[in-house]
Amino acid sequence: MCVRRCVITVGDLGEFGVVNRITGRLPQSAAVMLGPGDDAALVGAPDGRVVVSTDLLLEGRHFRRDWSSGYDVGRKAAAQNLADVAAMGATPTAIVVGLGVPADLPLSWLDELTDGFGDECATVGASVAGGDVTRCDLVVIGVTAMGDLAGRAPVLRSGARPGQAVAVAGRLGYAAAGWALLEAGVAVETPLLAEAVAGHRRPSPPYAMGPLAAELGASAMLDVSDGLLQDLGHVAEAGGVGVELDPREFAVAEPVAAAARELGADPLEWVLTGGEDHALAAVFPADVRLPPEWRVVGRVVEGEGVMVYGREIGRRGWDHFR
Repeated sequence: MCVRRCVITVGDLGEFGVVNRITGRLPQSAAVMLGPGDDAALVGAPDGRVVVSTDLLLEGRHFRRDWSSGYDVGRKAAAQNLADVAAMGATPTAIVVGLGVPADLPLSWLDELTDGFGDECATVGASVAGGDVTRCDLVVIGVTAMGDLAGRAPVLRSGARPGQAVAVAGRLGYAAAGWALLEAGVAVETPLLAEAVAGHRRPSPPYAMGPLAAELGASAMLDVSDGLLQDLGHVAEAGGVGVELDPREFAVAEPVAAAARELGADPLEWVLTGGEDHALAAVFPADVRLPPEWRVVGRVVEGEGVMVYGREIGRRGWDHFR
């Protein structure tokens, strides 16, 4: 009996078989004028400008295959790039993917990964327009996302001014709580803990809030990928201002609170310093009336850096070289 033949791998298909397998699972959106099959894709840019962002995900650094399914990884890889586009005030249109995989990777895992890419893109009307694949010892994923501003000015990090309101849309603390549970080897036996772990495996960025923030007059905005304190520090530095946050304005979600009780941790630490939730943080004029999806959590002040009323925060966020 040949055990290896019980599992079909990407090596069994070869490069072009893998490419055909991937592209056959990916429908194209209206924004993609020419999809996979040529040397490059052709993506419409009605605005005349294209917002572009790119990220890398490395197995063992950004995800673990024993913690996350291929589908989870595909959703996560697409989400973190699509969120960057939304954070500029743009609507995502397409992504292209560079993929390195081991020859013994099960074909079923690759199918799940592909479906994850496609389904996450579909949530914003985008699609996977093309990419490249090669052999690698570990799974390596490079995603480049594109978006359209629809006539809006891009929202930069540098526009914050004293007196303006700091607001957040989306979830905070889920990814950090889920990671902590997995790292501690906790048996996830309740729906709340399972929801926290799912937040680590598959973020839920508030994509629509990016273009809406631009329409509401946001003067600065970014995707919260490395922790709120650290990312707002970029806003403060770029604008030459300070940011004051009020911890009383942060609602700790029940799954995050449940994980904190399980591990004896402070949930607000995860909310303020945990990354990979891909919420959006933005600065608005003080007199702008915000919809409920945007929660005001602080203000811009004279000075520098990010301060939290009444709390000492040690770790400020994620650093890719530590």
